[in-house]
Amino acid sequence: MLLQVSNVSKHYGVTAVLSHISMQVQERDRIGLVGVNGAGKSTLLKIIAGEMSADSGDIHKAKETKLGYLAQNSGLQSDRTIIAEMRAVFSHLLEAEEELRELELRIADPELHDNPKRYEETLERYALLSDWFREQGGFEINTRINSVLHGMGFGSFDMETVISTLSGGQKTRLALARILLQAPDLLMLDEPTNHLDIETLTWLESYLRGYAGAIVVVSHDRYFLDAMANTIVEIERHVATRYTGNYSRYLEIKAAEYETDLKHYEKQQGEIEKMEQFIQRNIVRASTTKRAQSRRKALEKMERLDKPLGDLKKAHFTFEIERMSGKDVLSVDDLSITFPGKEQPLFRHIGFDLTRGETVALIGPNGIGKSTLLKALMGQLEPASGTIRFGTHVKIGYYDQEHTRLNGQNTVLEEVWSEYSHMEEARIRTVLGNFLFSGEDVLKRISSLSGGEKARVLLAKLMLAQANLLILDEPTNHLDLFSKEVLEAALIDYEGTLLFISHDRYFLNKMAERIIELHPDGIRHFLGNYDDMLEKKSEMEDAKREALAMQASAQRKTGNAAEAPTANSYEAEKQAKRDERNKQRKLEQLEAQIAELEGAVAELEEQLTDPAIFNDYISIQEIQASIEEHKQTLSAAYEQWEELM
Repeated sequence: MLLQVSNVSKHYGVTAVLSHISMQVQERDRIGLVGVNGAGKSTLLKIIAGEMSADSGDIHKAKETKLGYLAQNSGLQSDRTIIAEMRAVFSHLLEAEEELRELELRIADPELHDNPKRYEETLERYALLSDWFREQGGFEINTRINSVLHGMGFGSFDMETVISTLSGGQKTRLALARILLQAPDLLMLDEPTNHLDIETLTWLESYLRGYAGAIVVVSHDRYFLDAMANTIVEIERHVATRYTGNYSRYLEIKAAEYETDLKHYEKQQGEIEKMEQFIQRNIVRASTTKRAQSRRKALEKMERLDKPLGDLKKAHFTFEIERMSGKDVLSVDDLSITFPGKEQPLFRHIGFDLTRGETVALIGPNGIGKSTLLKALMGQLEPASGTIRFGTHVKIGYYDQEHTRLNGQNTVLEEVWSEYSHMEEARIRTVLGNFLFSGEDVLKRISSLSGGEKARVLLAKLMLAQANLLILDEPTNHLDLFSKEVLEAALIDYEGTLLFISHDRYFLNKMAERIIELHPDGIRHFLGNYDDMLEKKSEMEDAKREALAMQASAQRKTGNAAEAPTANSYEAEKQAKRDERNKQRKLEQLEAQIAELEGAVAELEEQLTDPAIFNDYISIQEIQASIEEHKQTLSAAYEQWEELM
């Protein structure tokens, strides 16, 4: 056991956030911490990490256990370059490496040989430090850094970029990269999937599944929790309950437990009612008084079951339309957008159509221009070229992921009522109540709201719009798991047309009927949801590999490739494929060479600790020279590998 949380309680003023929370973390645990917004998940992680004190209770940590904690949206603040910040994680190893180099120079110094005792002490120190350096992964520092940075989306970045010049999302990803490199025994992550695109999310899931330590993660990404977690700890009504399995399994178990508890409760209530009726009928009769008294005593001794609690209060709403649109809702043709001062367009040749009733997802990596495309559709940006045409009777409802359309000075009530001033206050308050703003909550300033609360205000305004075309930019961001389910239910029943951006793969699977994948030079269409798209891409890759294999086989049989009748485009495509194969071959060769060189360096350094060559000055010099030569070759191989990646 790495960690034991015992009866931890926390209050903010008179409001209880956590009450007698207990949980254990074992080695290799993959725990998903779930609950509605405000349930106390982040508070619990801060208490465990020592960043906040509990009102009562204890945190017991196993000796030598290293904790790593990444708070929600905590960007990396540093004036160092990317590579310098990542290498600083391994400062203890870099210092050891520097000492090893100094020891090597001393060992090679003829003057040290004149003092056998000091010479032997130096060799012994070198042997111990060298073994420790190898065991701690000192020879894999560059490989680990390159792997994590590439996985977190920094593969094409200049590693000398100063971190303070990066965007907020990039700083958040770098903070996550750094804590992954630190590799603590217990890794605690609060909403690590924020600001990650689908490709990076997929890599992170794979990395965490193979992580050597234990993990406790707060996340509202159901796909992520299903892929990563083997245990779910739910905080509900200030109490923690542990469930074995991933998120989907937790939902099944919880639903089954509720049904079982409800049946037991109802059965006992039926028995109590019968006993009470028997007592009332028979307590006054002389012949049956004793039996009635016996039943009364049994009833008094009975351990009564509490009625199982149903779901917590949830938002509930529907999206209705004022008027049906025409069949053709939107047509985008050959669209390109270029930012001022930039020569290259952000994207070009974008074309697609939407028809009435369709539900279409727009996906692509971060920075490709998905939100920019939606802003162009809303008339907030002027395209460099191309056309955008809406059909007849189209009324648009737009959800902005940055919440820039909210006025921070307004109260919740003012924000909604100012846009729908023709409605009565009672109607506005009723709608806000559906979105969990009741009583004094409607008088909160927008600027003081959490991300989830702002999202609910925007959704309330969107519901009142009665639009027949909804354009949503990351609508599930900031929503807890339960609110996401309510939003999905409302959108499934929506009779209008839906175009949305999301990196929530669970949401994509549930909602998307068609997927548009955005690229700098156009788009790709996929029928179906996210899993359907992955299956289609896999089929396309298999077909591509099979075609290449057949082509290679034909070339081997004929001895040379047949020349194409139309040379230019065909030859260019062939050359591109050859270049890609050569690149992959070169990468594999370099990785094999790097592994071989690292092994050779380790073997040579071990030779220096051999007593048989303690007094052989010439052999030591030769080994030292060979080590330096190997390291120079290794450094060059690393540079080539980084360029190719």
